[in-house]
Amino acid sequence: MSGEKTLLAVIHAPSPNTKRLRDAVAKGASHPDVSGIAVTCLSPFETTPDHVMAADAIILGTTENLGYMSGALKDFFDRCYYPVLEAKQGTPYCLFIRAGHDGTGTRKGVETIVTGLRWKAVMDPLICRGDWDEGFVPQCEELGLTMAAGLEAGVF
Repeated sequence: MSGEKTLLAVIHAPSPNTKRLRDAVAKGASHPDVSGIAVTCLSPFETTPDHVMAADAIILGTTENLGYMSGALKDFFDRCYYPVLEAKQGTPYCLFIRAGHDGTGTRKGVETIVTGLRWKAVMDPLICRGDWDEGFVPQCEELGLTMAAGLEAGVF
């Protein structure tokens, strides 16, 4: 056994800017200073319960849609919730939200579901609020790096 751990990123990226955020998360998670971490980055529609079962930690990413998470991320939860409920309790996760407004409803919606799954938040959600800001990109890269480095170090 290689001892490699899997970091799953489930990110809804419907626009060029949100694709940049997704790519930044993947870049950070795949940083050359971190070893022993296999990064899998998928859209919520591509992600299956098997992906979740294979993951040692999860990064969730969504847009704010009408004050809630994207329908794509909700679809992921709808399909995967019960198949992973018992086996994946305690799974470390983090969340980023691309919010045109304040992200409050989106955060609450995601946190309600992951509380039911009994996943463990390992950092505060990153909420990229308001108009597009180039500063969102390095913040998302840092989020990916932090998750990968924490997983590598066995912090979570």
